[in-house]
Amino acid sequence: MSKSFKRFDAIAAVKSPGNGSLSESGKAFDILGIFGENALHLTELKARLPKTIWKELKKTVTDNAPLNPDVADAVAVVMKNWATERGATHYTHWFQPLTGHTAEKHDSFITPNQGGGAVAEFSGKELIQGEPDASSFPSGGLRPTFEARGYTAWDPTSPAFIMENENGATLCIPTAFVSWKGEALDHKTPLLRSVEALNKAGLRALEYFGIEATRVTSTVGAEQEYFLIDKEFFYRRPDLVMAGRSLFGAVPPKGQELDDHYFGSIQDRVLSYMLDVEKELYRLGVPVKTRHNEVAPGQYEIAPIFETANVAADHQQLTMIVLRKIARKYDLVCIMHEKPFAGLNGSGKHTNWSVSTSDGLNLMEPGNDPHSNMLFLFFCTAVISAVSKHQDLLRAVIASAGNDHRLGANEAPPAIISIFLGDQLDDIYNQIKSGELKSSKKGGLLGLGTPVLPPLPKHAGDRNRTSPFAFTGNKFEFRAVGSAQSISLPVTVLNTVMAEAVDYMCDLLDEQLKSADFESALKVVLTNVTNEHHAILFNGDGYSEEWQVEAAKRGLLNLKTTMDALPYLKSSKNAALFEKYNVLSPAELESRFEIFVDQYFKGINIEGETTASMVQTMVIPAIIRYLNELAATLDRGEKLGFTISGTKRVADHLAKELDALIEANEKLMEQNAELGGETEVEKAEHMRTNIIPAMNKVREIADRLERYVADDYWPMPTYKDMLFIK
Repeated sequence: MSKSFKRFDAIAAVKSPGNGSLSESGKAFDILGIFGENALHLTELKARLPKTIWKELKKTVTDNAPLNPDVADAVAVVMKNWATERGATHYTHWFQPLTGHTAEKHDSFITPNQGGGAVAEFSGKELIQGEPDASSFPSGGLRPTFEARGYTAWDPTSPAFIMENENGATLCIPTAFVSWKGEALDHKTPLLRSVEALNKAGLRALEYFGIEATRVTSTVGAEQEYFLIDKEFFYRRPDLVMAGRSLFGAVPPKGQELDDHYFGSIQDRVLSYMLDVEKELYRLGVPVKTRHNEVAPGQYEIAPIFETANVAADHQQLTMIVLRKIARKYDLVCIMHEKPFAGLNGSGKHTNWSVSTSDGLNLMEPGNDPHSNMLFLFFCTAVISAVSKHQDLLRAVIASAGNDHRLGANEAPPAIISIFLGDQLDDIYNQIKSGELKSSKKGGLLGLGTPVLPPLPKHAGDRNRTSPFAFTGNKFEFRAVGSAQSISLPVTVLNTVMAEAVDYMCDLLDEQLKSADFESALKVVLTNVTNEHHAILFNGDGYSEEWQVEAAKRGLLNLKTTMDALPYLKSSKNAALFEKYNVLSPAELESRFEIFVDQYFKGINIEGETTASMVQTMVIPAIIRYLNELAATLDRGEKLGFTISGTKRVADHLAKELDALIEANEKLMEQNAELGGETEVEKAEHMRTNIIPAMNKVREIADRLERYVADDYWPMPTYKDMLFIK
């Protein structure tokens, strides 16, 4: 548990009336007083449970001990009482299926009795296990339709919480979701497995440094970028409703060119919305910290403080749910697609990731003494090794049709996975590479060849917005994750590749320690590993064409599209990694590949069908109506004895473009009708090779026409309507 997580867990128990903020109604609310009131944190459980039960539960939550069934029964009673006190009438096992979203089935606490009344009941058995239908969720072949049984299993490491509605409340219990045979059908189960893998490897490494810790875990803080538009405009755009992004739209005269939106003054309506979102998240125990305008008009960001990886993943899903839910109260719609508006900045989910001990020691903190420096160097070098060896896997798990719009173009970050360290740390690694670590760019001796760092300030280097994986003082920022994606799988991969890298470096240390003291052995290991993986380090401009060439020379992959990246997910190297650390079995890994390919195919297929339909039923009729008015104007002018040559030119141009649009749309419809093969991979390739270019051609013509057709004839809200909230 990180220090920040401990601090926010403690805040949940504090009731301090003097720290208010304004809600949307203008009334002050007590931030510290409401924090965590709708989440069943450890402090609340401790206060309600008998001491013996509490101690047993704490071992499960903090030390990963097996859950005692008697503990589950006691917790179930406390959970039911706590929830019903807050108006809950139902409970649900809240889980993360492979859709990337969350799922829930609600059951009532009420059980009828023989006297004609009812009692509120909730047992340990009901807490521990639920049984939703598994056949209707993506399984990638793990679950045939006729084999429907699936189980949800309580995750005691993530707090239960209350989701409120104007007519009631529901107790939500975070759970894993597995098949009858035990295969993971969700994102949480592999995440929990990866947390344990990292814990074992981390504890092994800490022994070399004489550090005692109960657990080692990853800590995560995921920034969330999003767009807001008026609800009226959203529902008048079938593309936004069906695909989550605009399939048409000419860029307005003013977009983000003046750089006046980023960190600008927040518009009152939006600020009221943000305050309402934050209030709800505070009540759920989500430690949101930062809000601001993002680069594009209509784009914003919210960011939390670090939490343990599993809790952070659950809270990130809650953040997306609350952002969407509260938007409706303000007649807004929250859009999280990676590129909802072509020509404007897209949205990412920068996933800040670090590794800490149960005592709050951040292993990615450089420290200010030689011992801390050596500890930092060991774990930082492990990250370099992990990202270098598994650049393909890191790219594959953030691949999606939406994210392709960001990763293949000049937008943060590029599709080439590399690591940014900053000038000072990069200089130190160049010295490590040469085996002569003696000085720092900021001065100071390093200790005659021993592998230690000088005292480093928290931000010893500049930031690099073009890097997909950047060191930012005491953590790494995985900038390539898409705004609509769940962070669970990317974090699962980071944990797993880090566990492997730490074990690898421990093995090398064991070999060196047979004939050398610890510092000398560590120096050799750091030098060898750095030389092996130095190519992954890059401090320059990731957008430049020169980097594309240089990266290829270094042997780095440049996987611009989902279908370029996904095959690497199930490579023999990556399959062996997941199997070795018991994170994903070969069948579970294959299922994810099948699901992600299917999601890509279906996503593009929906876009292709929506594009063709909008052109056929909205754009073409609008242009014909406008042409009809122009023709009538010309006809009346001719009858009156004068000719408007400009009107004739406009009509001729529109007629020519209309013919081109009809022809392009007919080709798109032909491609839509041709699915491209029998297998999901063949269908997905058809989408990439044929549907996307055909859609782009249709859009190119339609966007030109938007600039010629009168506003009152254009059949949908334009960018200039949607992007500037009133």
